[in-house]
Amino acid sequence: MPSGPGHAVPVLPLTDAVLFPHAVLPLRVTDLRQRTLVRDALSGERTVALALCRSGAEPGENPNPDVFPIACLARIQAVEWLPDDCYDLKLVGVARVRLERRVREYPYPKARLRVLPEEPYTEDDPLVQIERQASLRVLERLLGAAAAAAGVAKAPLLPPQASYAAVVSMMCMCLEADAGEKLGLLEIDSVIERGKQARERIERRLRSGPRPEPGDTRTN
Repeated sequence: MPSGPGHAVPVLPLTDAVLFPHAVLPLRVTDLRQRTLVRDALSGERTVALALCRSGAEPGENPNPDVFPIACLARIQAVEWLPDDCYDLKLVGVARVRLERRVREYPYPKARLRVLPEEPYTEDDPLVQIERQASLRVLERLLGAAAAAAGVAKAPLLPPQASYAAVVSMMCMCLEADAGEKLGLLEIDSVIERGKQARERIERRLRSGPRPEPGDTRTN
């Protein structure tokens, strides 16, 4: 998909989440217009563009929310229809895209889009190998700390053959940051630079220790 689909793609506005290529996002869809979007997508190519809302308003409150132009093209990997006619989706990121032009607004927005190229790199580049190993160590620490805090088993890491881009996307998804900050990472054309920034932010977070719970006034 060098330039993007040759047709308009449904746009699913999100208020507080950003998806990255190669990553997985679970999502519950309850809004009526978005449920219509899901049904239509399932009967077609199962692709949607996930875009972050500018206003932060719930999509159901605004039938045509303004969204940022940089988004993630996603494929619906799995779907569960719920008794209340809502959906639990598992979406997999396919590519970074720019929304070029909306072609319709009702019953949900559709837009033509362009796939954004990544700066080229090779998996066997020594710099990439160093960054990949450093990123995996950071993810190991992050997931271990999260599991220990929750009293559960640590979530498995990516498979050994996972690409560096997949490792970077997992870091970005695990990063404790608001959606606007994550969108800033998605906008970076260089996977290596995106990975460095995500890794450094996670390292700072790990060094600072767990955030105090609301109302916790304990001091060290």
